[in-house]
Amino acid sequence: MNRPFPILGVMMLAVLWFGILLFADRGSFSVHMVVHMGVVAGAAPLIALGLSGTQLDFTAGRFWLTPLLASITELFAVWGWHIPAMRTVSENMLVFAIAEQLMFLAAGLTLWLSCFGGAASGREGRRLAGVFGLLFTSMHMTLLGALLALSPRPLYGEAEVSCFGIPISAAADQQTGGVVMLLIGAVVYLAGGVALLAGTLNAPVGHRIREESR
Repeated sequence: MNRPFPILGVMMLAVLWFGILLFADRGSFSVHMVVHMGVVAGAAPLIALGLSGTQLDFTAGRFWLTPLLASITELFAVWGWHIPAMRTVSENMLVFAIAEQLMFLAAGLTLWLSCFGGAASGREGRRLAGVFGLLFTSMHMTLLGALLALSPRPLYGEAEVSCFGIPISAAADQQTGGVVMLLIGAVVYLAGGVALLAGTLNAPVGHRIREESR
């Protein structure tokens, strides 16, 4: 286990859940989106990098748990919890708020582990599939972020909210949250896909160099 990564991931979760989410205005969509993206695109990949290849890597041996399937699962989790009725329930009932965050973490961990982890045999092919899984995730995250940012009316209430201490209208709050999702979703998942592709393409070259140096 590469210890610094999961430690950093858990520390990030602590800041997001017991810092931002606990003390900020939970009615703010922007606050929700910062926490959401921090979980799935920050803490989850860090923890996954630490668990990859260890006994805690639950994707190892589960060949059916492909990156594309994990990406589709995350799509349903993310889009489902952003239905206006589900947002209202999550904001007003603690048990649903906890379930939402745990589902985001589980979906994110599954996706990143399915791309970076798995059994040692066939890992390169799995990572190549992970490129497509992460690119697909980047697309559906970007699409949802754009829809939220460009919506002509607020979907999650009409009242003014406090976004990290700054009073803003519901429409501006939703647009800000959509932009956060659009930017982070595009950058992080795209960067992950590019990193996987680069590692996969460079692996044979590195292998030949090691063989020649023996």
